[in-house]
Amino acid sequence: MTRPSATTAPAPKSSPSPSASASTGRSWTADQMPPQHGRRVVITGANSGIGFEAALELARHGAAIILPARSEAKAADAIRRIRAAVPAADLTPALLDLASLDSVRAFAAMVEERFPGPSLDLLINNAGVMALPRREITEDGYERQFATNVLGPFALTALLFPRLKPIAGTRIVTLSSIAAHGGKIAFDNLQGERAYSPLNGAYTQSKLADLIFALELQRRLGAAGSPIASLAAHPGIAVTNLQANLKGIYKLLGPLLMPLIGHSARQGALPELFAATAPEALAGGYYGPNGIREIKGDPAPAKLPPASTDCALASRLWTTAEQLTGIRFDVGG
Repeated sequence: MTRPSATTAPAPKSSPSPSASASTGRSWTADQMPPQHGRRVVITGANSGIGFEAALELARHGAAIILPARSEAKAADAIRRIRAAVPAADLTPALLDLASLDSVRAFAAMVEERFPGPSLDLLINNAGVMALPRREITEDGYERQFATNVLGPFALTALLFPRLKPIAGTRIVTLSSIAAHGGKIAFDNLQGERAYSPLNGAYTQSKLADLIFALELQRRLGAAGSPIASLAAHPGIAVTNLQANLKGIYKLLGPLLMPLIGHSARQGALPELFAATAPEALAGGYYGPNGIREIKGDPAPAKLPPASTDCALASRLWTTAEQLTGIRFDVGG
């Protein structure tokens, strides 16, 4: 089969600061995505939930997708479901467990071997875990939510950065959450060593850290004069299997309330797709649903938690992530 000719996606508009916003002007849907033919994408967590919906839309628009999952069976199942809708989809299965730094390194090495040189147009850090009921320690010795949601994506982005095309239109999108507004970066309890709270501690902290990481990455890219753009997004409240670990009143009412107050995984994927592809998206922008409390709705600029724009906090967290992963992330190198 002849590959479609490569196209370059429009570059995100420049943003003078992470808090700058842009109006979408109208309801944005996946039908408004620019063609993605000739673009190669890595999207984590694409075997389920909003990650799957995002991968499906990117495939429909012609992107070639590297689709990693924690098992070959999960990757194969996602590919089968995407190809049922898009028979000619260009999909590459891979193994990746973001909770394991060895797995992250192995995946990055596979990408370098299979697709050498600057070969990636888009990296979407979508995968994550939520509200694990007990404090779990990974093989690297880190609390699992912090390892999966923060350290894994940080290491993956750093290791794949040389594979990203240094041209306008190349983007890195990191998924945060409205829960970030309740987060606090507790350097004296970063791994839940002193006290572990599954949702309103470990999870909210991890999603605030993801947002801080995305905004700090854009500051560094801008300072280095890089054309690559970093953006962030959140899905609002989307009905996915991510809520499976909720306990107590959340678990009791979840199956009844989630479909009423939230929206579908397909709708929840739109903010990250907007950040990943829309010409009007801002470098350093943050996007989520435009409804009440950003719970559901159409993609629009999202409200930033005050801590997410603290440059000193961001620099300390970046250095801490480098120390914990053993990976120096220099965007100018």
